[in-house]
Amino acid sequence: MLYLLAWHLRELWSPLNVFRYITFRSALAVVAALLVGLVLGPRLISLLRRLAIRQSVREEGPASHRAKSGTPTMGGLLILAAVSVAALLFADVTEPWVWVAFGTTLAFGAIGFLDDWLKVQRGKNQGLRAWQKLGLQLFAGAVAAIFVRLVAGHASHAGMLYVPFFKNVQLDLGWAYIPFVMLVLVACSNAVNLTDGLDGLAIGASLLASGTFAIFTYVAGHAKIAGYLQVPAVAGAGEVAVFCAGLVGAGLSFLWFNCHPAMVFMGDVGSLSLGAAIGIAAVIAKQELALVIVGGLFVAEALSVILQVASFQLRGKRIFRMSPLHHHFELSGWAETQVVVRLWIVASMCALAGLATLKLR
Repeated sequence: MLYLLAWHLRELWSPLNVFRYITFRSALAVVAALLVGLVLGPRLISLLRRLAIRQSVREEGPASHRAKSGTPTMGGLLILAAVSVAALLFADVTEPWVWVAFGTTLAFGAIGFLDDWLKVQRGKNQGLRAWQKLGLQLFAGAVAAIFVRLVAGHASHAGMLYVPFFKNVQLDLGWAYIPFVMLVLVACSNAVNLTDGLDGLAIGASLLASGTFAIFTYVAGHAKIAGYLQVPAVAGAGEVAVFCAGLVGAGLSFLWFNCHPAMVFMGDVGSLSLGAAIGIAAVIAKQELALVIVGGLFVAEALSVILQVASFQLRGKRIFRMSPLHHHFELSGWAETQVVVRLWIVASMCALAGLATLKLR
């Protein structure tokens, strides 16, 4: 909204022309989201404490985590508030892609909110049933996928799946692209949710992925750069870069309160919305397969759970000391902060590898 105001007033004061640059507005979005989060953070934490919205730690989790029981949760509301302010102020709200990204994030955040609220009400780590949670995610994913297809319209990239590292390898999924997008969103949101188990781990990895897709969406929205790099050009996708930049600022502000020892946990309202935001940004930028590389840490965390369950059911033996993967490293003797920082390093390498797909073709 501030962007539109500046655009209408640019003839009265020429310096306002700077607002036409997505890079400038993205930088403002980072700063705005960061400041909003830092200002609202203490107030939200105090409110969560007064309302007794506390974390219930899994009994089967590491024994060292039991001391975290009682820490305020649902801090993901802070992330949503900060990114909402930043996106609405500095993104072009007349661009449909902005609303696709924003709506998808809020929809998955609402599912997480419901799950968190049920856990708080019951006083234990049991919210929505697995089939209920998955059903709601699939529904939200289906709605998002339909809007993606409608906004893309008859563009040459609509329904296409592009393969990283190859110039001319692409698959036309047609209407099968809708269930594919559903899969991307549900998988990404749950992968981030599984990664959220240590102070600062999920939010640190998420802001790295968000920053990476800020670059991807900017490139996709810039026809000349997209043409030079031989990646799909998606009209209007550049505005989603402002949204992703807001996610970075919101993530930094939340990390301020979530670093060890955490003052607040994000809860499912945070992890599901972050995963969906990253997933929809990848879809809009036509970099769905690159998401597997950029989100390599999330993929590893999710795979560790799948492999652990499959191995135990088929062989009666576990592969890891405990899943998700970060708990395995904890039980191997690493301190929590060591696990977090080392996995941040892994996440940063994954982000760089993902960015390399833009040039290595």
